[in-house]
Amino acid sequence: MKPWERPPQRRGYLGAAVAAFGLVATLLAAGPAAATPDPGDTPHRERVTQGQQSQVREAIENGDIPGVDEIVHSDNVSHLANIPKQDIKGTNSDLAFQGRYAFAGNYDGFVIYDISRPSKPKIVSQVLCPGAQNDVSVSGDLLFLSTDSSRSDNSCNSTTQPATEKSSWEGMKVFDISDKRNPVYVAAVETACGSHTHTLVPERKDVYIYVSSYAPSDTFPDCQPPHDGISVIKVPRKAPEKAAVIDFPVLFPDGGNPGPPANPGVIETTGCHDLTTFPALKLAAGACMGDGILLDIADPAKPRVIDRVQDNANFNFWHSATFNERGTKVVFTDELGGGGAATCNAEVGPHHGADGIYDIVGKGDKRKLVFRSYYKIPRYQADTENCVAHNASLIPAKGRDILVQAWYQGGVSIWDFTDSDRPKEIGYFERGPLSADKLGGGGSWSAYYYNGYIYSNDIAKGLDVLKIDDRRTDSAASVRLGELNVQTQPDYR
Repeated sequence: MKPWERPPQRRGYLGAAVAAFGLVATLLAAGPAAATPDPGDTPHRERVTQGQQSQVREAIENGDIPGVDEIVHSDNVSHLANIPKQDIKGTNSDLAFQGRYAFAGNYDGFVIYDISRPSKPKIVSQVLCPGAQNDVSVSGDLLFLSTDSSRSDNSCNSTTQPATEKSSWEGMKVFDISDKRNPVYVAAVETACGSHTHTLVPERKDVYIYVSSYAPSDTFPDCQPPHDGISVIKVPRKAPEKAAVIDFPVLFPDGGNPGPPANPGVIETTGCHDLTTFPALKLAAGACMGDGILLDIADPAKPRVIDRVQDNANFNFWHSATFNERGTKVVFTDELGGGGAATCNAEVGPHHGADGIYDIVGKGDKRKLVFRSYYKIPRYQADTENCVAHNASLIPAKGRDILVQAWYQGGVSIWDFTDSDRPKEIGYFERGPLSADKLGGGGSWSAYYYNGYIYSNDIAKGLDVLKIDDRRTDSAASVRLGELNVQTQPDYR
């Protein structure tokens, strides 16, 4: 029995979800210009109908969904700590880890936490450097920050400026973090269409960065169509100020998925949203709007596509990718509605806004991505909760394939895909809706496992620390890493 064929846990049927489904339908019909994947600086809020408000309140009263801001979780998950947002007030985004530190991106900059005592994390420093979405990663003494909003210049004092102006800037920023209490901004590299996300391929002398960006326009001087590839940046470790774009490999010679009208309900491919590299296997997987791809990165400066897949029936926006431990599977996520809609309900169903599990079969350049099944959280969410598949990481349990994954206001889901055909949830953590009256943007943006604990960067509520106590994940507790950027997958084998 599939998760969505079971009665929802602690959930009742929440009605027709007209406003939520209407928003999704509008996004799908309007095409890429109307869909802005990942929430913006101001969380999206939209009133729902009085009938839906009554349904949400009734569901809360009946215990079918948690109350506003109420915390609930499975018996095998503990909530150890929460640090609310402090001076950096923007939308919380991605996470990276190094030693006893966690680095949390935020649309206004980034925060460094001391997590040496996971149950009592402390803020070490906060860096104000606005520029959505501030995707963050670290390598050695360097921190990399993505800027995907058109700015007046490349400084941390910049203001927003239209992309139609040639002087506008967006791209990659580089910080020296040798002193965690005083990060120093050392370099900036402008990239075509900015940097929505980025992925590292760390080498001994240099760090290669794959920059994912999209949505070009004839009116944008620095973001011209066709934008059918990724920028590759080379950063010398000993001279990061010399960081520069060294290539722009074309990944879609045919332009990629054309989207509507040929493929209604699919966002046209005009670049990539996110890539995950597996350096030990010289592989990468890319989630590229209307396409999923598998790449050979034997030469990190020249990634090349081995295989490409589409799911025009069920995937709206290929958002991110995660390998299993052996590199024999890839889980792709579909961020239906751009993260701003309520899609975790019966009307949208189990195959939209979900994960797609693909096995990698064959060898060498003949490797193929073969679809096996979908996974979506088995708990219905309220019409006022944005909920869809988002950022995930492996829990390195011996002999099993287990992910911990953020679902915005759907919370954090821990699920097992050892059997590619029968994924199942084994634990969860979530809060009730931010509001019983409005559809608001919030919830877990990234939920990652690092050295025995789960860290969730909640858009509105700050940093959460969780722990899972389960025989299926116990073997992961002995795994220790010195550094973790989830989109640069470690070799746990």
